[in-house]
Order: sequence, then C-alpha cells, then structure tokens
Amino acid sequence: MRRGGEIRKVRREEREPGLVAQLRRPPGGRDARIMLLAQLLDRAGTGVWAAACVLYFTFVIGLDAGQVGLLLGASGVAGIAGSPLAGHLADRFPVRSLLIGAHLLRLVTLCLLLIVTDFALLLCVVAVTHLGDRAAKTLEMLFATRVAGERRVTYQALSRSSANAGYALGAGLAAIGLAVGTRGAYHVLILADALSFLVAAALVWRTREPRGRGLVAAPSAAPVPVPDAAAETAAAETAAAAEAPAPAAGRSPWRDRGYLRFVLLDIPMNLDDSILGIGIPLWLVSRTTAPHELIPAFLVINTVLVVVLQLRVSAKVRDARGATGAVALYGLTMFLCCGLLAAAAGGGAWAASAALLAAAVLATAAELMRSVSSWELAVSLAPREARASYLGVAGMAQSVQKTAGPLLLTGVVMAAGPAGWLALGTAVAGLSLVQRRAGLRRLEALSAPSADPAPAAA
Repeated sequence: MRRGGEIRKVRREEREPGLVAQLRRPPGGRDARIMLLAQLLDRAGTGVWAAACVLYFTFVIGLDAGQVGLLLGASGVAGIAGSPLAGHLADRFPVRSLLIGAHLLRLVTLCLLLIVTDFALLLCVVAVTHLGDRAAKTLEMLFATRVAGERRVTYQALSRSSANAGYALGAGLAAIGLAVGTRGAYHVLILADALSFLVAAALVWRTREPRGRGLVAAPSAAPVPVPDAAAETAAAETAAAAEAPAPAAGRSPWRDRGYLRFVLLDIPMNLDDSILGIGIPLWLVSRTTAPHELIPAFLVINTVLVVVLQLRVSAKVRDARGATGAVALYGLTMFLCCGLLAAAAGGGAWAASAALLAAAVLATAAELMRSVSSWELAVSLAPREARASYLGVAGMAQSVQKTAGPLLLTGVVMAAGPAGWLALGTAVAGLSLVQRRAGLRRLEALSAPSADPAPAAA
C-alpha cells in the first residue's frame, strides 16, 4: 500500500501544472507574465471593437452594407502586409520598441474614427489599423519565441487561453454599450479599445528586450580549447561572429520555395476560424431548421474549450515532429466537422442542432491543434539566422485566410450545398497530409548538416 501511494505521489508531481499555476510562472518569467497581461487587455479591447464595428459603421457613420463589406475587405487585405513588414523590421530594430509602436499606431488610428466620417478616409484609417493589428500579433509571437525558448509551445497555449478570455471579456463589455445604442455609447466603446492599446504599450515598455535580433534565441557557441595561439585567435573570432546578429539578407523567405510551400499550405489549415465564425452560423440560418437562438452557443463553446483545453493539447506537442502529427489530426477533425455540417441540412430541428453543436466542438478541436502546430512549424522550419523575417511571412497565412476564407465559404462551399462541405473537408484533409509530409522532409533537410559531424582540421 505504501509503495502504491508513493507511485501516485510521483505521478502527481510529474503531472503538468494547471492553467493558473502556469500563468503565475510562465516560460520566460517576469517578461512573459507582463506580456500575457498585455495580450489579455489588448484582446479585450479588440473584442469590444469586433462586436461593435459593423453596427457603428452602419448606424453611426451611415454606411450601407456594400460599403461596410468593402471597408472590412480592404482592411483585411491591408492586414496581410502587416506580418511580413513586422518580420522585416524585427531583423533590424528591437522587437520591444516595434511592438510599442504598433500599439500606439492603433491607438491613434482608432481615435481618428471618432472624427472621420468620409468613406475614403475611413478606408485608409481602418486599413492602417488592421495593418498595425497584424504587425502587433507577429511581434508578440517573435517576443514569445525569444523569451520562452524551447518552451514556446507552452507559452503559446497560455497566450491562446489569455487571448480568448480577453475576447470574451470584450464581447461582454460591448454588449452593454450595444444595449444602450446611442452615438455616445459607441464612442465609449471605441475609447475603451483605444485605452487597451495604451495600457498594453505601457506594459510592454516595462519588459526587457529579448535577446537576438532575427533569432528565436541568442546564438550560443562553445569553442573547443586548442593548444596553439593561432587556433585560439581563430576561435575568438568565431565566438565574436556568433555573438553578432547573423545577417538575414542572404536568407530571404521570398526565395525559399520550401518555406513558401509551407505558408501556402498553412492557409487552408486556418479555415476553422472562418467556419466557426461565419460558416456554421450562416449555414444554420440558410439551410437548416435549427433555432437561431443557438448561434451564441457556438462562441461560448469555443471560448470555454480553448481556455480549458489549450494547455493540455499543447502539452502533447513537444517538438516539431509532434506538430506534423497534429497537422494530420487537424485535417481529420475538419473532415468530420464538414461532414456534420453537410448532414445538418437533411434533418429536423433537433438533429440539425445536435449536428451543428458537434461541428462547433470539432472546429474548436481543430483550432486547438492548429494553434500549436502552425506556430511550432513556422519556427522550426525557418533557418535560425533569419527567423524574424521568416515568421513575418508565415503570419501571412492567417491574414490571407481571414480575407479569402469568408469568400470561399459563402461564394463556393455554401452555394454548392452539402456537397460543398464534403468537398471542402476532403480537400483540407488531403492538404493536411501533404503539409505533414512536406514538413517532415524539410525537418530532415534542416537537421542533416548538424547530424553529420564536421571533419576535424589537420
């Protein structure tokens, strides 16, 4: 009995700490803890604006549906440039300063919405806001990979949990303002979002600049002692070169076909976002007999499951090879999700409701796997000396999906009916296998030079 108790005690000690414990002591220590708080407040403000922007443009500014669609579409296209721009600048300037600048840029442009009513000027203001938004997210990722080091997967899980909690908080605050519905109430919501950017910038200012420009971590070198003075001089020069930032000019991600292939395949690996936010609600309204009151439940399911399960899912993905396995599971989960959506159109209200709720659970499960695998592969498949610019290009996948995904779902998939969902699920599952195979090949290619020991000098 005593031995059994000791075994259970060891198992409890080996168990992964809970969410609250991890948030108190995240990978990266003090700086990571401050950054997670900044992300929570930032996403709370973003949640406020996301819930109110369409109604603000419609009822306060007076835009019609076509203008609102054009405004949001153009802003999404502008946001695509934010990720590679941030990665390019991070190779040359401190990440901390750039992130503060991105927060302040969004602060200024959002405040301009209080006085700008001309449609052309609104296009410019909203586009710059989204560009700063995508740049800030990429810079947060770079900051995290540098301070968290090899435990970046755990940090990403904590980041996702805090971000979703922030979105939920922001949506709740927005509901109060939308219930009032006056122009002043909408202005208060805008100012609340702007205040979140200001506080986030102040929090980032309290952190320290992570090591290694363009790198996930500062390069380390352990020179081998040699007997003669000439060799000592050469070793000293090698160590000095290792301490200096490696030039990224020779390793452009735009010339790396293998990495660009990964980014291209990563676009459909982000479709769960559009399916959950746009596809399932519109499918419920247009092609099923499920009650419309069910729509808010999809957001609740997503928020709760991400906050509760993200850390546990991330604990299963320890390295890049584990991330390739998560990609394959993503494809299978999305195939099952799309199959349920196709089946929801042929049943009664109860059957359709059950199918849609199960589809929302599967879409959230796919999001949990994607948030870990996509980020880990983006880091691991990039060359060490130019990861900032590479991660900037990788961030385009999510931005492109946010622009093209809704058009794909509404213009092609849903127009084709249940067959469209089956075709989409099959395509995503197939592409996930292609992504997994390509990722494994690139990992082998990147590890090949380090696997073979260099010949010793005579």
